[in-house]
Amino acid sequence: ARTAHDATAAPPSAPPPAAAAPFKVFPVYTDKAPRHTHYAASGYMGDSDLTLSGAFTKTPQGDGPCLRVNYKASGPRGWAGIYWQDPANNWGDVPGRAGYDLRGATHLTFWARGEDGGERVHEFRVGGIVGQFPDSDVATLSNVRLTREWKQYSIDLTKKDLRHIIAGFGLFVNKAENSDGMVFYVDDILFEGPQGPKASSIPAVDAVGQVPGEAPVVVSTPLAVAP
Repeated sequence: ARTAHDATAAPPSAPPPAAAAPFKVFPVYTDKAPRHTHYAASGYMGDSDLTLSGAFTKTPQGDGPCLRVNYKASGPRGWAGIYWQDPANNWGDVPGRAGYDLRGATHLTFWARGEDGGERVHEFRVGGIVGQFPDSDVATLSNVRLTREWKQYSIDLTKKDLRHIIAGFGLFVNKAENSDGMVFYVDDILFEGPQGPKASSIPAVDAVGQVPGEAPVVVSTPLAVAP
């Protein structure tokens, strides 16, 4: 379909088009701006022994809300995980306005800590869902050992195809690495551009939005399907 940019060329005296606004920040979860968060923590996988809830405890910015993950390590499969999806429960079967075009983001950052220290998260992930309308790419951070103190982690998104991301964030744990189960906390999950957010605030979300219906995206590495 034609857009305004497809119109007849402007006369020579017209000013050049303005450059696209730089990517700043796109929150998956933050208590600083809850109305501006995106994706739903809906994609549970593996055993049903992982739960996600809110918690009010010490956070990287002081006492406040964050996310609490409780893994009991009691299921027969020996692993569990959860995806933050758009829309909720989208396993790559939703056409049209699903997922987000996050081109311009260079990394996803988040804060995490263990309740006791030593807890192991097998993998944190962006993207990776397959299906008829899949994620356009996948990026991972594997074998993370948490400490009792908050630490910020980053998933590198440079050189990734971010034009259609339906799984904004995901995490996977297993019994082999946490035989007695574990509890850990996550806060401020953010897609960021080269400049990142301001130190004391979450900037307004701009220059990003949901992707309209297009031809199916081809993914070369199928990594996650509906449980």
